[in-house]
Parts: sequence; structure tokens; C-alpha cells
Amino acid sequence: MEETSGLKRLDEDLKAVSDERDAQKGKYMTFKSGNEYYGLKIQYVNEIIGFQAITPVPETEEYIKGLINLRGKIIPVIDVRLRFGQEPFEYNDRTCIIVISVKTTVVGLIVEKIAEVVEIKEENILPPPTLGRTDKTQNKYIYGIGKAGGAVKLLLDPDKLLNDTDMSMIEQGNDVLNEEE
Repeated sequence: MEETSGLKRLDEDLKAVSDERDAQKGKYMTFKSGNEYYGLKIQYVNEIIGFQAITPVPETEEYIKGLINLRGKIIPVIDVRLRFGQEPFEYNDRTCIIVISVKTTVVGLIVEKIAEVVEIKEENILPPPTLGRTDKTQNKYIYGIGKAGGAVKLLLDPDKLLNDTDMSMIEQGNDVLNEEE
């Protein structure tokens, strides 16, 4: 009898996890960078924190701003505008860090300001344009263009936001810093 109730509880837990995934499906955290609004699938977003002190890491790419200490965990942060090859901006009280999980790494994305969470249905997502743009740096991080209401959001692929060299360098730095604790 106990085994049956245990299985029933497990089944209910699995259904709750499935329902949570369904609830997240099609939801995007949107933020502003430059003149554009971008979206990240909500499933990648761990949390949003206010801007805080960043410890610079020497000899890294310009867009890798450094490391932050988030409740005892060392997290690398990158400036999204610089990653896209845009002009730097002055950090202010609207500047936020979106903490995301990319593969096995947790990374903070510095953004100008958070917009909102929107739902974008699959049928409202188009592939990015391939018109003769010579500056394709931004497009290589975008997997689609989402229509939400009357607005358009550029949908980011977080796996492509960091290249493999950046990821291995950041992971090595994390390993060393987290071993020291």
C-alpha cells in the first residue's frame, strides 16, 4: 500500500515539473541593449540582480567585465552591448545583471534595463534576416525574431553568446576561485 502512494506522489511530482516546463514554454525575458529589445528563453534565466562591484580579470576579451560574488558563488559577467560590438554605455541605476545558465556554466549578462517577460508563440518566431548586412556580429547570436504584440524582439541563443574559448577560460577561473574557498 505504501509503495502505491509513493508512486502516486512521484507521478504527481513529475506532472508538476512537466506543468512548470509547459508554463515556461514560449516565455522570454526581454531587455534593452542599444536601440533594440532582445529576448532570452525564460528557462535559461536563474535570476535578475542589481548591478554590483565587479572584479576585473586581466587579459580577457573586452566584453568580459570580470567576476562577481553572488552569495559565495563566483560568477563571470559579460557586457552584452560590448559583446554585440556596440558602443559601451555608462552603468546606472537601471543597469541589471541577468544570471543565466549556459550548458554547465552560470554567467551574468550586464544589460541596460530589463523590459518584461513576454509570451511568444512558436508561429510568431521568424528566422533572422539574411539581407546583405556586412556587420553580422549581432546576427550570429540571434536564432529568431519574435513578434510580441506590436513589437519585435531579437531572440538570443545563449550558447552562442559565449564562444568555446571564453567558456573554457571562465570555467578554469571559476575552478581556481571556487577551490580557494
